[in-house]
Amino acid sequence: MGLPKKIKSFRFVFILMAFFQFSFIAPPSAYQLALLKYNGGGDWYANLETSVPNLIKFCNDVLKTGINPEQAIVDAASMEVFNYPLIHMTGHGNVIFSNQEAENLRNYLMAGGFLHVSDNYGMDKFIRVQLKKIFPELDLIELPFNHPIYHQKFDFPNGLPKIHEHDNGAPKGYGLIYQGRLVCFYDYECDLGDGWESAEIHKDSDEARTKALKMGANIVSYAFMGFEKK
Repeated sequence: MGLPKKIKSFRFVFILMAFFQFSFIAPPSAYQLALLKYNGGGDWYANLETSVPNLIKFCNDVLKTGINPEQAIVDAASMEVFNYPLIHMTGHGNVIFSNQEAENLRNYLMAGGFLHVSDNYGMDKFIRVQLKKIFPELDLIELPFNHPIYHQKFDFPNGLPKIHEHDNGAPKGYGLIYQGRLVCFYDYECDLGDGWESAEIHKDSDEARTKALKMGANIVSYAFMGFEKK
């Protein structure tokens, strides 16, 4: 699949919200996936070198997307978040969003953006509070196995694959749904981000890494299709 046409107006959507007039057209390779840089002491850079770049390569090879092979890094408070149809967030520890950062991310998600959070182990008790700061009126809900995010290019009839053990719990996929649209997907007890890493980093099996990349491709596909419907 190629990048959806509506992504070409992604910046324009934001500018409308900011009461400016601006048009932007760029080739698909100009679009990037971004890694979110946040405050609080957590290691936002935990999977910096190979995780998202490997996912991008997989999507370009298998889904035939034209995503820029170089990931972007974006601050939670930066207006540059509106440049990216999908932002990935991971880490092991504390996360703190200021009121300005929470408002910025809220506006981004309301405008059609998508946030994927992957708990690298130890992030859960912090990220839940911060997501509530972004959308006080919403609760994280566990998505049923028949949710479309599990049934894009690749079929996951039992939900998320288990990549790393963590607390030996079943992998769970949670979501924030705003006006009927899934705007944030949170994988817990799963560690998709680690699964996207190059094999030598965590010594995961080829089978586990392939499952992680396939589920990641589903997330990218779902995020792009969801934006196309906006």
